[in-house]
Amino acid sequence: MSDEWLAGFGLWSEAMGPDPDAGSERTGWTAEEEPAPLEKGLFQDGDSCSDSSSPHSPGSRLPSCPLQGKTHFPDMFQTGHLLFYERFRAYQDYILADCKASEVRDFTAEFLEKVLEPSGWRAVWHTSAFDVLVEVVDVDFAALKAVVRLADPYLCESPVSTFTVECVRELLDLKGQRLPLQELWVVFDESGAFDRTALAIEHVRFFYQHIWRSWDEEEEDEYDYFVRCVEPRLRLHYDILEDRVPSGLVADYRSLLSQCEESYRGFLNLRSSLSACDSDSEQESLSMVEGLKLYSEVEQLKRKLKLIESPLLRYVFGYQKNSNIQAKGIRPNGQKVTHVVSPVIVVGLLQSLLRDKLCQEPGKEETEVQFHRDPLSAVSACHEGDTVIICPGHYVVHGTFSIADSIELEGYGLPDDIVIEKRGKGDSFVDCTGADIKISSIKFVQHGAVEGILIIHRGRTTLESCVLQCETTGVTVRTSAEFLMQTSDLYGAKGAGIEIYPGSTCTLRDSGIHHCKEGILIKDFLDEHYDIPKISMVNNVIHNNEGYGVVLVKPTIFSDLQEDARDAAEENNALKTQTSGEAEAVERGDLEELIACATGRVGLARPEGPEQGEGDSEIVSELLAASTQKGQLRRKRLSELGIVQAGDSLMSQEMFVSIVGNQFKWNGKGSFGTFLF
Repeated sequence: MSDEWLAGFGLWSEAMGPDPDAGSERTGWTAEEEPAPLEKGLFQDGDSCSDSSSPHSPGSRLPSCPLQGKTHFPDMFQTGHLLFYERFRAYQDYILADCKASEVRDFTAEFLEKVLEPSGWRAVWHTSAFDVLVEVVDVDFAALKAVVRLADPYLCESPVSTFTVECVRELLDLKGQRLPLQELWVVFDESGAFDRTALAIEHVRFFYQHIWRSWDEEEEDEYDYFVRCVEPRLRLHYDILEDRVPSGLVADYRSLLSQCEESYRGFLNLRSSLSACDSDSEQESLSMVEGLKLYSEVEQLKRKLKLIESPLLRYVFGYQKNSNIQAKGIRPNGQKVTHVVSPVIVVGLLQSLLRDKLCQEPGKEETEVQFHRDPLSAVSACHEGDTVIICPGHYVVHGTFSIADSIELEGYGLPDDIVIEKRGKGDSFVDCTGADIKISSIKFVQHGAVEGILIIHRGRTTLESCVLQCETTGVTVRTSAEFLMQTSDLYGAKGAGIEIYPGSTCTLRDSGIHHCKEGILIKDFLDEHYDIPKISMVNNVIHNNEGYGVVLVKPTIFSDLQEDARDAAEENNALKTQTSGEAEAVERGDLEELIACATGRVGLARPEGPEQGEGDSEIVSELLAASTQKGQLRRKRLSELGIVQAGDSLMSQEMFVSIVGNQFKWNGKGSFGTFLF
């Protein structure tokens, strides 16, 4: 390896430049203080870097840090502060390159052999049970292990008082004086001679802690290992560090990872026992059945992990959090309460409230009124049927609005006068699970969020005359939920303005969706049990979005339907083919008729603008075609089970889509597009 190549190992921080969005990382074993940022001159000089192993090098370019709670130990090299792009380039350009999973260890060993000092450096052997200072006398590169001996003077710290120097020597003898490089933390040296050694071991340690999976070698394909596994897992790791992933999804990922590792170990043990068994006993047959079950379980868990690891699939499929908010129900006395939210209550405001809100209907004089200074406490105090009136003001909240009862949340004035702003890191802003929730005349402003500004898990939520200034995704309408948005404005989402899940109902009227990554994202999953959502879009303006105005996510092909079509073409006679053609023509006629009805069912004149009319028709056509495919797939599956279902034409189905009078303007990729998976 040339000196220039070696210099590149430490040069990427300057070449790439500082990344303001990339956060620093803390490992499980860190310094007492926040790691200092990389110094401006760190490894910038190629000559000095390539000569860093020389005893005449100008000094260490890596910072040092004391061990937490280990006052008697020398300082360590601080390497846990590396940014995403630094690790990315190290793995891509210098360590793994285009290797396959089965070649990872060989490539890593070759890299270490060229940059690691083979002896003469000290390290702390760090485990969960103890820390021991050792001296490295040799390195077994192929095994990724170092040959060590106890340092002089002897230093050891352990919470177990009976762990003596004799115990350490005995343990080292059992290991043949060879320790995994991942368990060694290089002692700081001012000369700079061991900077590359410390960095190289950090990259190996990080890789086997956060990137490598025990089943990776069995998943060879045409893509190199870096593209297939390293990059998505590395991005996910830093997204989690920087709070870009919902906490619930992080917990799910770690749980899935633990389950997959456990199941894979069980599968390997079972496979080993079968390979060692020569008999054709009944026990062996049972073990093979169990092995197939374990294999299927592992494959299913691996697919779920990949959905979370891929940034694109994570965005497309989203995180279906199970909301466990419990509704309070009606009060024992059956009384409904009106909650008034205002920073200050003055006489004039109270008189206006009495005139406009509190005494509009006869009998309301007996209604109980409670006063609050912030909307979060008012919503938390609500029971079924309560009303929350929010007076003009700018309210800053740090928690989540969890609405489980049917309540009404209304602003007293114009939306721009009633602003609720969420600050601080958090998963969601407003979670709705109530049967009938109404929100009106409020502006919601989202900052530092991970999930959408409004999530409807179930029930019906109506949004009227509101403004939503989003941070991540805008509104998410989950399966079986119902959402109605009218005369409202939504903008600023870094994801989709509105995500509509299968089996949901979404009605948008006289509203605007703009300056988002995508306007509306409609999700259609492979499972035929998920129905296409019922969608009504009337007189909306969807404009200035980065991608499409409306995107439909759907499977690439319905493979079994296509296989049936090919089999039918080979086996059926001419008469059957003719009959099939007639049926297809009838169905196509039904589809065209349904599209015409869907785009004109509300009795409004067809739009004259070409972009407006074409956008509506294109969306309707795609949604109905997807629904037809799913209906065919469902009928096929039922017929395979011996269940005969009457053939229902498209016109006999309940009208599930109404898209009329919408305007699609200045969207980056056009009015409508599809994402195939």
